[in-house]
Amino acid sequence: MKDKKRIIVENVTIEAVAAEGKALAHAKLPSEPADTSARVLFVEFAVPGDVVDVLITKHKKNYLEGRIERLVSPSPHRLEPFCSHFGVCGGCKWQILPYEMQLEAKTQQVYDQLVRIGHLEVPQIRPTIGSDKIREYRNKLEFTASDRRWVFSKEEAGDLSEEERLGLGFHVGRFFDKVLDIEHCYLQSEPSNEIRLFCKRYAIEHGIPFYNLRENTGVFRNMFVRTTDSGEVMLIICFACDFDGRAAMLDAIAERFPQVTSLYYCINSKLNDSMGDQTCILWKGDSAIYETMEGLRFRIGPKSFYQTNTGQAYKLYCVARDFASLSGSEVVYDLYTGTGTIAQFVSGRASKVIGIEYVPEAIEDAKANAAANGIDNCQFFAGDMKDILTPDFIKAHGRPDVIILDPPRAGIHPDVAKVILGAKPQRIVYVSCNPASQARDLEILCSEYRITDVQPVDMFPHTHHVENVVKLELK
Repeated sequence: MKDKKRIIVENVTIEAVAAEGKALAHAKLPSEPADTSARVLFVEFAVPGDVVDVLITKHKKNYLEGRIERLVSPSPHRLEPFCSHFGVCGGCKWQILPYEMQLEAKTQQVYDQLVRIGHLEVPQIRPTIGSDKIREYRNKLEFTASDRRWVFSKEEAGDLSEEERLGLGFHVGRFFDKVLDIEHCYLQSEPSNEIRLFCKRYAIEHGIPFYNLRENTGVFRNMFVRTTDSGEVMLIICFACDFDGRAAMLDAIAERFPQVTSLYYCINSKLNDSMGDQTCILWKGDSAIYETMEGLRFRIGPKSFYQTNTGQAYKLYCVARDFASLSGSEVVYDLYTGTGTIAQFVSGRASKVIGIEYVPEAIEDAKANAAANGIDNCQFFAGDMKDILTPDFIKAHGRPDVIILDPPRAGIHPDVAKVILGAKPQRIVYVSCNPASQARDLEILCSEYRITDVQPVDMFPHTHHVENVVKLELK
């Protein structure tokens, strides 16, 4: 906004939940003539029915954005936030919104992306399947260390000691180098918080420098906590370089937390935190933790992909299996198979399952899982999907009767869509964590297929994110 003056619109009534976790209203700027049409106004951390004064933060021709300057009259639906970090941490923006309203908003989001924006012909979209656990539902969290944590408006950075500037927590939205120091997080069960606080205190007391994300300096960089429903815990501590106190720190963690069944460390000196190309070194305990589902046991290593809400993953896979409508004789292709969870989950109702995944380590886990589960009708292949899934590959391994795909947020490559259309499976089950990219891909697939069922599943309570499963049948 060119005008640096504070622009406040008073007594705005919040009308509905909007995209990206924001709320929607309509408003005119105080400087605009009375006969000016109101513009759409997007407001963060607001609930339908709130009456608020809004500080305008973005002024565009067709819309406005702002944040609440004053809550004039709270909505009868508004809940008290349960987390002390609400309003700064972007992880649970919807904790002020009743859960039923969250589910309704997610169903609406799927409708908007597929029908209103995507112009696809779909049957009645089923109501979003809710999560049994709406707190402590995640089985994996990453915490980032920083020697320059997020400083609150009530604080003066210059008045803080070097120790007080240290933080271990989550990135603050829109600022790659800002980390919010977390006291208690409600996303993962204990000992997650206890481990994080212990590691922070240990590093401070032993003079281990926290990482500086701008300058790529320091030692203690980040940490990952993975848990299972059976109580197993995996901890991965990442350092920017090796140092003399590494063994002592790892031993102290192992002694303090005997419930950590798998303790790894990683030396990551590159400029980003991605783990795919890094080596995780087992320090103590087992090399993996295990999750079970319908009698199947899945190995989870330090770099394995596994749905982060275990209970909802089971519901999601049940939907995918039901949509596949398998009789026992079908050849199934599970694209973007990860560690082969969906592939093995449907294998008992198929004659053969082919799983393809980009990450080699995930495919090794998939093979090990299948062997351990006594499954002999699954084959797994590692490589870029557009390079592996070719007409020659299909000719060698059999034409699929059913294709299940669960791609990354970006969706599928056009070459992959072309091969799928050429293979002409009877059914396609498309699982997506991003209904927007899913709608784009469905438009391509609907040249030969019709959408016969749509089922959203809530994997992430208190956020706007939604998983969506679509069933397509050959025309």
